[in-house]
Formats: sequence, structure tokens, C-alpha cells
Amino acid sequence: MTPQEKDARETQIAEAAYALLREKGYGGMSMLAVARKAKASNETLYRWYGDKAGLFRMLITRNVAAVSERLEQVSGERSAQALTELGEVLLELLLSPSAIALNRAAAADASDQLGAVLAEGGRGKVFPRIVRFFNGLSEAGVIRGAPGEVAELWLDLLVGDLQVRCVTGAMPPPGVADRAARAAKAQARVLALFG
Repeated sequence: MTPQEKDARETQIAEAAYALLREKGYGGMSMLAVARKAKASNETLYRWYGDKAGLFRMLITRNVAAVSERLEQVSGERSAQALTELGEVLLELLLSPSAIALNRAAAADASDQLGAVLAEGGRGKVFPRIVRFFNGLSEAGVIRGAPGEVAELWLDLLVGDLQVRCVTGAMPPPGVADRAARAAKAQARVLALFG
């Protein structure tokens, strides 16, 4: 199997897993059900991922790769406008159906193992990229203060409890206009404090 064929097969498996996560939750999703939905063998899933937690880890890895790729596209410029664009993209990704499904699964896991995997693979990989962006803003004179602390505050202002409310079903994910307004507000507030 070529790397391209394996990636295409893994995409089918991921799509099947996400569909089952949304339909049945992590507890109701089995490796066999994913294999059937993806029209793959159960043996392949166990050989590639080891177990259901390994499959979950693959979903996180793929999601983080997509997030990282999108963040890379908008984080080249170091300006106030780029900060707003970064916020819009980050909200889009954090509130995507895939991200919500992963967070719901982690929240429902009484062992806390999935939450640890999600934190390590998600925030653990994405937040350092955001800090590097803020380092660039500091070097360009757009912000003053410790870039890591400013990035943390910006992220708090940008996301707040929005992701939790979407994950729990308390509200639907906001649309494009609402995400843009929220990103602009977070940018304006951070720059008012540290610009």
C-alpha cells in the first residue's frame, strides 16, 4: 500500500469514526462498528491503532495537523489584522464538528485518559504555535508584554466558555459573522491592554 493509499484509507476510517462519535458517542463506538462503516477489516484497525484509544489518538493527530496547516497559512504576517484573522480561523477549527465530537468524547470519558490525549495532542501542539505568533507581534512592535501571557489572555478572550457551551449542546456553533465579530473583539481588547 502506497503512502497516498494509506492516507486515503485513513481518511475513510476517520470519517467513519467521526460519524459514529456523533451518532453514538465514544462509549457507543466500537472498533468493529468503525471497521464496518469504513468498509475496512477489524484486524486492520487493531493493527494500525492498537485499540479504540489509539484510534482516538489518530483522530486528534489528524485534527491537529489540519489546525496547524490552517494556522500556518494565516500566521505569516505580524499585524493587528493578522491577529483577527488568526482568531477567526482558530474559532472555526475549535468549533468544527470534528473538534466538538473529540471534546464530547473526552468529556464523557470517566478515566480522563482521552482528555489527557486531547490536551497533549491539541493544546499542547497548537498553543506553542500561537505563542510564536505573539513573539512575532512583539518583535514587530504590535504588542508589548510577555508574549506567552498576552497569548494566553487573548485565547481566553477569544474562546472563553464558547467551546464548552457548544460541546455540551447549550448552543450551536456560531456562524462566520459571529466568529469574525468575536475575533475582532478579542483583538481590540488585547491591543487596548498590550498594544
